[in-house]
Amino acid sequence: MTTLATGTAAQARAAGQPSPDEPVVIVEGLHKSYGALHVLKGVSLTVRRGEVVVLIGPSGSGKSTFLRCLNRLIDPEQGRIVVAGYEMTSPKTNLPRARRHIGLVSQHFNLYPHMTAAQNVMEGPVTVLRTPREEARRRAVELLGRVGLADKVDIHPRQLSGGQQQRVAIARALAMDPAVMLFDEPTSALDPELTGEVLDVMKSLADAGMTMLIVSHEMHFAFRVANRVVMFDEGVIIEEGPPAEMFSRAREERTRRFLSQLLSWEAEEGELVAHDSEGAAGAGGGGGEGGG
Repeated sequence: MTTLATGTAAQARAAGQPSPDEPVVIVEGLHKSYGALHVLKGVSLTVRRGEVVVLIGPSGSGKSTFLRCLNRLIDPEQGRIVVAGYEMTSPKTNLPRARRHIGLVSQHFNLYPHMTAAQNVMEGPVTVLRTPREEARRRAVELLGRVGLADKVDIHPRQLSGGQQQRVAIARALAMDPAVMLFDEPTSALDPELTGEVLDVMKSLADAGMTMLIVSHEMHFAFRVANRVVMFDEGVIIEEGPPAEMFSRAREERTRRFLSQLLSWEAEEGELVAHDSEGAAGAGGGGGEGGG
């Protein structure tokens, strides 16, 4: 049965993807500058299959730039990137082929307005993978059902809410059977009521074993779903660890100050209650250990 996670091990090997015991993402010494502004300063990170890693940090810290370097939407000046077995920084790599294995969902839905939800989801498989239209349609309907949009298959984007459009965008990315999903602040353009429905879909992906890197300020989601939280500041990773540890006893003062501001705001909004150290460790320890 098809799931929200990636395909079979045989398909992974045929696509050049790593086996389940190998990292899906390897980044070593990544640098990126815009003129005199050094946005990434030697960032390194490894993500294993099935891990959910949430990238946090203040605006301008480099986390979104890092995410978009992974599929080479942004070109780094220095460093090595390997995703799903593809050397993304090698001039010999066929980037269009490599990008088939990397799903990206951003705050902008970027749906084709003249196409229905199903047509948006099946466009990639039909045009890129040469999947027969009937097969692509069946897959699109299945994926839309899995993100809670079974009754919106033949609806155009203008007739959908922002949260529904974002769920179509997630289904569209999943239609390519990616080895890893990248989420760049996927709920930042949504109001609180619509945010929840998108986060529920993302949690279901995590539960199904999808490898995910997520740039987000949704700390409640990170606490419940992430295996690791990675803190960016001024172009470097200053700290990382399981969410229970990061939220209750972060080592770095900068991390503690940043999280305190976010958690206080969410508590005021009624989205996250304060956890003491003992409660946080009990609630989140299993998720951290599960990430390997």
